[in-house]
Amino acid sequence: MTSLEPPQAEKYVAPQADHADQTKTYLARVAQLRAWLFLAGLLITFEIWSRIAFGGTFVFSSFNWQSVAVFAVAPLLLAVGQTFVIISGGIDLSSGFIMGLAAVVAAHMTNIAGLYMPLPFAMLFGILVAVLAAGVPGIVNGLLISRLKVPPFIGTLGMFGVARGTAFLLAGGTTVPVKNEHFAMLGNGRFFGIPYLVLVTAVFVLIMHYLLSQTRFGQHNYAIGANAQAARRAGIDIKAHLLRLYILSAMCAGLGGALYAARFTAGAAQAGEPLLLDSVAAVVIGGASLFGGSGSILGTVAGALVIAVIQYGLVFLDVEPFWQFIAVGIVIIISVLIDQAQRRFSGAKQDE
Repeated sequence: MTSLEPPQAEKYVAPQADHADQTKTYLARVAQLRAWLFLAGLLITFEIWSRIAFGGTFVFSSFNWQSVAVFAVAPLLLAVGQTFVIISGGIDLSSGFIMGLAAVVAAHMTNIAGLYMPLPFAMLFGILVAVLAAGVPGIVNGLLISRLKVPPFIGTLGMFGVARGTAFLLAGGTTVPVKNEHFAMLGNGRFFGIPYLVLVTAVFVLIMHYLLSQTRFGQHNYAIGANAQAARRAGIDIKAHLLRLYILSAMCAGLGGALYAARFTAGAAQAGEPLLLDSVAAVVIGGASLFGGSGSILGTVAGALVIAVIQYGLVFLDVEPFWQFIAVGIVIIISVLIDQAQRRFSGAKQDE
């Protein structure tokens, strides 16, 4: 009888452990999908509200979806770069004005190149130079953080001011109009009803999703954010990785600035100023932890769509725009609380 007791005990304990693991996995998946749940809830709310207020649809209007997608383009491009940085345990506060700097550079270079080459090539040249120019403050950010050990918050905050001042100096304190019909077509044209801006952004986001989820660079990024000391012991060159990381974030902002200039056919130094907090919010709502080590590009896409739906939906329903800030703030707070609860739950299970 004594020899039979251990197997009986194992049979009794094992199902409890399995049940606990399944519960933990289920709650973790729900927490990771919170942005998509927020988005679904918003769409249902706006659809009901629209039918009651106007007798029309919100969700089943192609025009509404095109408008939401265009609203989401600029903050999403900033948020994609921000996703990499936040997963690594850092933050980039300079990306908003790097975007403005890139918008001004794109406008100037497109106009200058248009004097010497065909307009389509001038457009591409202007965008390329803008993205490369955005990489310069990214290099400075990376060197400050990786080599001189400046905290990301302080280093990128300093670059925030430098990029802002440089952009306004290059713009002469005003907007820089772009005289290139192909540039305007990129910003406002459509391909089978889909805005070119949305198509370009979708392709770029897919590339960044592959970079983060399927490459060694992406895996190193998660490892550094989860435990930098362990990553260093595993042989990851953290200094080189952080340098590349902040260059990548800046160049994402650069592309956002170039597309902003295309959309409005003008470069403005303040282009990304109101979008910086939206980009961070999109990453947090999308499931990334501000402590590092978790997050995804697809989650960030959902977070950017949540913000765009709130902003456009409230305008569509003729609600005062100030409610946008309150609604986005509430969603951010709920998302952070869910992240905190998830971390406490995981820690409790690990302690047990």
